[in-house]
Amino acid sequence: MLSQRSRNKRLWGRVALSALLAALVFGYWQLPISGQIVVVPGDWRNTNAWPQVRLDPENARPGQRAIALVSDTIPWAYVKLAVAGSEATLEDYEANSGYGTWRWSFIVPDSAGYEFVFYHDCDTGCIERARVTIGALESRNLTQPAQRIPTKLGIVFAHPERDWHHRAGWDVELTYVMKAESEYWGIDDLAGRVQGATAKGLRVLVRVDYDQGQSIPPANDYLALDAYLDYVRRLARDARLNDVYGYIIGSGYNTKGSNSQAVADLVTPEWYARVFNGYEAEPEHGDNTVEAIHAENPAVQVLVGPVRPWVDDQNGQRRYRLDQPWLNYMNTLVASLDASATANAAIGIPFVGPDGFAVQAPGRPDAPEFATDEGATEPHRDLRRNTWGQAQAGFRVYGDWLDIINAYPYTKGLPVYITSTNTYQPDTDVKPAQNYPRGWLSAALEVINNEPQVRALCWFLDSFPLDKQWELFSLTNPKGLLVDAADEFDSLLKSQP
Repeated sequence: MLSQRSRNKRLWGRVALSALLAALVFGYWQLPISGQIVVVPGDWRNTNAWPQVRLDPENARPGQRAIALVSDTIPWAYVKLAVAGSEATLEDYEANSGYGTWRWSFIVPDSAGYEFVFYHDCDTGCIERARVTIGALESRNLTQPAQRIPTKLGIVFAHPERDWHHRAGWDVELTYVMKAESEYWGIDDLAGRVQGATAKGLRVLVRVDYDQGQSIPPANDYLALDAYLDYVRRLARDARLNDVYGYIIGSGYNTKGSNSQAVADLVTPEWYARVFNGYEAEPEHGDNTVEAIHAENPAVQVLVGPVRPWVDDQNGQRRYRLDQPWLNYMNTLVASLDASATANAAIGIPFVGPDGFAVQAPGRPDAPEFATDEGATEPHRDLRRNTWGQAQAGFRVYGDWLDIINAYPYTKGLPVYITSTNTYQPDTDVKPAQNYPRGWLSAALEVINNEPQVRALCWFLDSFPLDKQWELFSLTNPKGLLVDAADEFDSLLKSQP
């Protein structure tokens, strides 16, 4: 049996062909007006506005399958209909004289009020055309996001049923350019997760990777770069993603594991800066991530993705005062971003640089430097190692990242988001479920609450439905010592002032 997404894809081709034939026969093809939205009034059953929406049956009850008939004078292609945030199933399209009608099936939500949202041109980023309210939305008595109390505490892959106790926390999501139409990783499932999270008042950061095993387009692969830029434009243009707080450009790209598709063409700091804000490219070209995203959505934040600490897979040409590969890489990267922003400013182009930085800051509570009962205090303590040139070896590595970011004019003082933290270290391979000391997360949040430049502290992770590889990291279904971490996360949400 075909999935709903597969059925919709098959119908898209038929719908596009029917729309084209209708335009040729009846002569009503119109150029779409970008951003035009029709908000259908309360008496939508009797309105003469387009598009028009009808229900069959008109008084369908919760849990009942119903049909939505959407008619419009413009034969849009690549259409979608969201019902209470979930995608309806496109059943058919009929071209009539002067208008066409899409037929959608859906299950009536179990709520007093819900919305239909009709989108078009979803192949390049869904544009909202109409929004219809059924019933009274306010009767759901939800706490509005604006009423929620901000917290720096967040989590990667937030479980949709997590209770945030009226806190406006952070959720980190992930999508892949080369899996844009795939289940879970693609844009449609991403949009559903984002809408669910923002409805709870969360601020969502979306990490954009090129492909699994290849975080950033391979060095000097301009076809891959074009594909990456096309996808981030699509994300930024998509109305379903309007509430995304920021896009994180890749992660861990200084490692061989995140360059597995092109091991001979590793993502150097200079190439990352080329992808991000056009380092050493002609400034007027504009083929970089910052300009691609901001051309579609100037308000969304574009964040430098995190460099992975404590790996020597790559180095950087510009040495940091603590001469270690991961810090030299970061230092060279930030210097390149700064140089690109400076070059643009010199010829009068507005600032083309990062809006902030995502960083990783894993803890090391079971380090041999600590006594058995001292692990929970690790976030408060420097853990510098002579073998690493006095670089930080635990949670306080975030301080090394801050020092580099603040060393350059165009990045000094920019917001920093810790988008991945827990107590796992690859060199020991001890999972958080095996080494988490109760109180560690509380100490980490206390430290970050006293760092005004750091805006978020996100545990990796909450829930991952695709397989069990992260079950010893998950707070939703905690194993072993993560029972304490899950309880602590919940208690911190309840107790913060």
